[in-house]
Order: sequence, then structure tokens, then C-alpha cells
Amino acid sequence: MTSCSIIRRHATADVAGKKVLYIVSNPATLMGFPVGFFAEEMTGPFFDLVQAGCTVDIASPKGGKVEFDGFSDPENEATQYPNDLITLGFKHHATFAALMENTPSIAEVDIGQYDAVCVAGGGGPLVTFKDDTALHKLVADFYESGKIVGMICHGTCLMLWTTLSNGTLMADGKTWTGYPDSEEQMMNEALGTKVNEYTIETEAKKNPNTTFESAAPLAPFAIRDGQIITGQQQHSTRLFSNLLIEALAE
Repeated sequence: MTSCSIIRRHATADVAGKKVLYIVSNPATLMGFPVGFFAEEMTGPFFDLVQAGCTVDIASPKGGKVEFDGFSDPENEATQYPNDLITLGFKHHATFAALMENTPSIAEVDIGQYDAVCVAGGGGPLVTFKDDTALHKLVADFYESGKIVGMICHGTCLMLWTTLSNGTLMADGKTWTGYPDSEEQMMNEALGTKVNEYTIETEAKKNPNTTFESAAPLAPFAIRDGQIITGQQQHSTRLFSNLLIEALAE
């Protein structure tokens, strides 16, 4: 009999009892089409966090009903992700699905109840987050309270505008990732038009005090720099979750 290596693996993070706030965008329109947030960028980490023992609440800047981007909804006729089993499970879960029907607004959030805040990406954030100074302040307050701040894909656009109480950008001195120009170009080519007026990578590189990195287009990639955890896009949700759970366990 041929011998083989034995591999044993144990969980290394204990996050039972931790509480996470997950922020998703309110519905909006982009190029005349309805947009929301990317399903897997919330449901994937939500699942991982709950499995690890965390409590996860969902909120939106304005409150009320929130929606998945249609192409990320596995039950939408235009979906590109029909096999997203975690989102399917979320949509048909009696308790979790109801969380999207009437989200609290960020004005109702008491950050003292939470150990971390996470922000999903999708079509809505670039449209609705830029001028939302209340959202910028909420994220800054989490950061300045020593809590974990996680953002993924277009949700990382908050790194462009979130200003701390001393007047500096939260991004200053940080290394992070998000939806890169290479993937924006792929999306533009697929749709035959320029989708977003500005891009995260281009805007980030105008700031000499921050470092934006990305992997190859569509490759899983996530970065932790201190309290800040960022993921490149939906393929990075598991890496993002792992970094988040490790940070919460510290």
C-alpha cells in the first residue's frame, strides 16, 4: 500500500458572540436600469459569519426594502450566477430573507453594539455612496472606535471619501483592494458602453498617500491592513470572510 501524508486541520478562530453590521446599498438606477447590491458579496460572508457563531444585522443608508442586483440574483432571468446556492438559501430562509424587507437606516445604528462593520458592493454603491456623508462618518466612527471595517468590490469606494476626525482620509497609509480597472474594462466591453462615470482604482491612484492593489481580473484576492479588510470582487468573498473572522478572533 502506498503511504500518503495525513493532514489534520482545526478551526483557529473563536468568534462566538461577536456582532457584525452589514451595510448594503439602497435601490438606485444606473444607466436607466435598476441596481442594488451584489448578492454574494453579502450572503457569502453572512453565511460564513453565522456559521462561525456571529450575529449579523443588515442595514442600509436610508433604511427600508433592499434588493439584489438582478444579474447576481440566482433566480433572476438575467442572472449570471444561477448556481449561487448560498444566496438561494438566504432568499428562502424565513428569518434571513425578511431582513431585506425593511432594513434599519444607518441613523438607527448604535455602533457600540457591534464589533465590525462590512459593506457589500454591486451597482448601487458608486451611485449612492459618494455624497452620503452620514455613511462616511459611520464608517469612520467604527474605525476610530478600534473596530474592524470590511468592504468588498464596489463597496470599497468608501475608501475614497471616508474622512477621519483629524481630517485625513481613512485610506491614507493603507494598502487595500477593490473592483479594479481591468474588471471595469471587461464589464464595459461586455455591455458595449462605459458603465461607471469613475472607477475606484483610477480615483485611488490620485491619492499619493494610499496603495491600491489588485490581482488578475476575476481572481480571488483580499487584503487585511490593520483594522481594514478589503476584497477585490465576488470571487473573493471566502478570502474576505477568513480575514474578517481571524480579525474578530483577536
